[in-house]
Amino acid sequence: MKVMMFNGSPRPHSNTGIALAEIARVLEAEGVEVETVNVGVKPVRGCIACGQCAERGECVVDDVVNEVLPKLEETDGFVFGSPVYYASPNGNMVSFMDRLFYAGGKKMQYKPAACVAVARRAGCTTSYDVMNKYLGINNMIMVPASYWNDCFGQKPGEAAADEEGLSVMRGIGKNMAWLLKLLECGRQNGVPAPKPEPKAMFNFIR
Repeated sequence: MKVMMFNGSPRPHSNTGIALAEIARVLEAEGVEVETVNVGVKPVRGCIACGQCAERGECVVDDVVNEVLPKLEETDGFVFGSPVYYASPNGNMVSFMDRLFYAGGKKMQYKPAACVAVARRAGCTTSYDVMNKYLGINNMIMVPASYWNDCFGQKPGEAAADEEGLSVMRGIGKNMAWLLKLLECGRQNGVPAPKPEPKAMFNFIR
């Protein structure tokens, strides 16, 4: 079993990284392989709505999104972590998730995922809400915890002192590992994922 983590922070020793590392430690202790991809270190271009990914199987913008797309099929779960900028995930994470879900959403359906927001003081719940919407529109299983998936810290390393936040991160790891094992058990016993309901597109202006 494998989980991919996406870190939206541009900082090498970020508080977002501390939060994700706490989840990773639990997953690895449960026998789950973890790969972390830093999507915050280089600019990520926003989606230009060209629709070419549907035909090409990849994005016309060749960056970290295209590096990740081939790995989605073999990945069993996902974690998206972002620092909070103006009460929202930062620009790199939003651009990354826009294009990743548009180009590779079908490869992530019915897989568990969690979103994590890290801030100095406020904006975590709104950022968490923004990221969760990608999961909810893509038939994904949202991994729960004992509180919203927040962690707090301003200066590099301060998140390590957020005892409640780190407890929530460990809960995400435990729940993710549990769900992955349940899904694997289901597959082994002939319980496949459901087929997505065909989309019925309805425009308000006709």
